[in-house]
Amino acid sequence: MADTNSQETPDPRPTVIADELHIVYRVNGARTGRGSATAALSRILGRGSDDGERGVRKVHAVRGVSFVARRGEAIGLIGSNGSGKSTLLRAIAGLLPAESGRVYTDGQPSLLGVNAALMNDLTGERNVILGGLAMGMSREQVKERYQDIVDFSGINEKGDFITLPMRTYSSGMAARLRFSIAAAKDHDVLMIDEALATGDRKFQKRSEARIRELRKEAGTVFLVSHNNKSIRDTCDRVLWLERGELRMDGPTEEVLKEYEKFAGK
Repeated sequence: MADTNSQETPDPRPTVIADELHIVYRVNGARTGRGSATAALSRILGRGSDDGERGVRKVHAVRGVSFVARRGEAIGLIGSNGSGKSTLLRAIAGLLPAESGRVYTDGQPSLLGVNAALMNDLTGERNVILGGLAMGMSREQVKERYQDIVDFSGINEKGDFITLPMRTYSSGMAARLRFSIAAAKDHDVLMIDEALATGDRKFQKRSEARIRELRKEAGTVFLVSHNNKSIRDTCDRVLWLERGELRMDGPTEEVLKEYEKFAGK
């Protein structure tokens, strides 16, 4: 387990503030049976409001979540499947609007997920270049860091895969390359959604070391993972979500202890 007591005290300046944040999805035509046909007919005829239609279902994914994240912190996000972890990250990144409440960020949040878009028909090499540019790096910076990105990902350890189209990659190889591209840049706020779960232990160790470096460079890291060991090795604080609500916020070991009792682990 990481010795969190020996880590430096985080910079007191906040990077993310969530203030009574609520996120609600509206799913059209979500119901089955006669109701969905009725709702479709009502939409065609222009009857009824969106919220009143039988074919529109509300999913209250995040419910009144409040917290403050500060520079230099690595914060784990844990909870059962469907508890709102990924939704919360997407809201922080500005990809989902708040139903009510607010999210305030200092700097530009960057979201890295296992489903982050890379272009399957392009080579890994081209994706490194385009990915770096998309994150705000200059062409010169991408060129300088290119080999480090490839080496960090490890995808060339068993062949020259970086010159092959992304569609030839395994899911693990693609996830490692995504993380490597994102980790090549210093971030104000980096949010990682399950990216470490797809790599082998060797890659996970490199990733965890890079996260610690990002923290030292005054960044804030959020890590969503179902691997409690990765949370313990990487994070000094944990937010535990269940059914969209913030159930506990505190030091890693204290929160994981309660979560593991809840989950029966």
